Amino acid sequence: MPRRKTMRRIKECFRLSYESGMNQTQIARALNIGRSTVWDYLKKFEGSGLSWEEVSNISEEELDRRLYTRPGQPESRVLPDFKYIHKELRRSGVTLQLLWEEYRKEHSNGYGYSQFCLLYREWSKKLKIYMRQPHVGGEKVFVDYSGKKPCIYDPKTGDKKEVELFVMAWGASHYLYAEAQQSQKSKDWIMGHVRGFEYFGCVPRLIVPDNLKSAVTKACWYDPDINQTYTKLAEHYGIGVLPARPARPKDKPKVETGVQIIQRWIVARLRNRRFYSIAELNKAIRELLDEANRKPMQKLKKSRHELFEELDRPNAVTLPKDRYIYHEWLKCKVGFDYHIEVEKHYYSVPYQYYGKQVDIRISERTIEVFYKSERICIHQRDNRKYRYTTLSEHMPPSHQKVTQWTPARLINWGRTIGLHTGNLIERIILSKSHPEQGFRPARGIIRLGEMYGNSRLETACAIASKYGLLRVKQINALLKNGKDRTYNIFDESRTVNNTGNIRGKTYYETV
Repeated sequence: MPRRKTMRRIKECFRLSYESGMNQTQIARALNIGRSTVWDYLKKFEGSGLSWEEVSNISEEELDRRLYTRPGQPESRVLPDFKYIHKELRRSGVTLQLLWEEYRKEHSNGYGYSQFCLLYREWSKKLKIYMRQPHVGGEKVFVDYSGKKPCIYDPKTGDKKEVELFVMAWGASHYLYAEAQQSQKSKDWIMGHVRGFEYFGCVPRLIVPDNLKSAVTKACWYDPDINQTYTKLAEHYGIGVLPARPARPKDKPKVETGVQIIQRWIVARLRNRRFYSIAELNKAIRELLDEANRKPMQKLKKSRHELFEELDRPNAVTLPKDRYIYHEWLKCKVGFDYHIEVEKHYYSVPYQYYGKQVDIRISERTIEVFYKSERICIHQRDNRKYRYTTLSEHMPPSHQKVTQWTPARLINWGRTIGLHTGNLIERIILSKSHPEQGFRPARGIIRLGEMYGNSRLETACAIASKYGLLRVKQINALLKNGKDRTYNIFDESRTVNNTGNIRGKTYYETV
């Protein structure tokens, strides 16, 4: 390939000299090049044996050959095999320098390294953007959801419902996986990866997701926080998670293009068909997906499946024997009653972990609690809301004598502080659809006596009873703002008007 810009300038140099009669200084100024460069061009021309008439009638390619072909050198050099170079660059450790050295061993009079690189870059510009970027085989899989969504229909009502389209794409081969999902929630997102890896039969070394909440809890350019459930998935498969930067689609061009291919090859072809379940839709998607992966690509003349077998599979991580089992993970602080709350149910933990931050692993059947990666207890999962699951061995010694909290015990405990406190606790418990729902608020009110003193708590409970305040935080606000200090618990005339049906303080004075 001629050096087009240089040859155009050389030819212009000759024209200015032989047609316009300019001297070397004038030519240098006109072409914005050095005077010594003009001298070199003219010297080369004189040594070529060409006349200006000949030069003006030949192409730039021919002029390059006539001026710069050395004696004994072949008139045309063998072009590198650019398809081979492009494919080899995606193998681990392969560089343009290595490929050029191999090329020169085979073609000793071939192009130099700089021209070799220039020729390859010119060739690669003709490819689509997703084919130009070099990715090491087996290294990365890019993951995202499609903006254009397929639909399913309710078999009874015929109502149309959009569902999510989950897409994965390998970096080197652009091998694709896609499936329909009910939502972008954690379970659908995680199990989509599991099914995708099983479709591939191997896993990458890195996974590149977008910044949705199921993958990244807090997006950041430099140090994003990875969702704990997603982290556990990566640990199971022995891979790393490398989220794309926020608002940077060029960080994941493979999946962006993969989504576009899936939309055109699958969603568009299914637009006139009706599906009544996710399973039925996914069956149709799988058939078209296999066709897309085995269809030869126009430029490379190979299918994604062939490239996957050549580039990605040999360098990928082996699929583990055990299938990943989905678990949800939560972080929780152990409450004052040594219980944690999971989906409105309360589970006990050893009392020594009161106030500690713990990790909770939730499966279909069990609730497991971990402190600093060590499991401290396990419970059978109970889906009943506002109920307690308490193990006696988790209780502190002072509580082990009592195997169950009762409303009467809490009310009597409140009345040891004062009549208004006991009555307020009774009202709170009676206001709940299940008595257990009032146990925590009752304990919270009693604890306020430890913070502010029982005398102040009794006054605050009197105010709360008058105004119907039944929340712990409301009573805490009364005490925090000192409202109890300005209230006379015995002066009913300041709070209500005396009537014939209400006994005032004068009634007790006359008795």
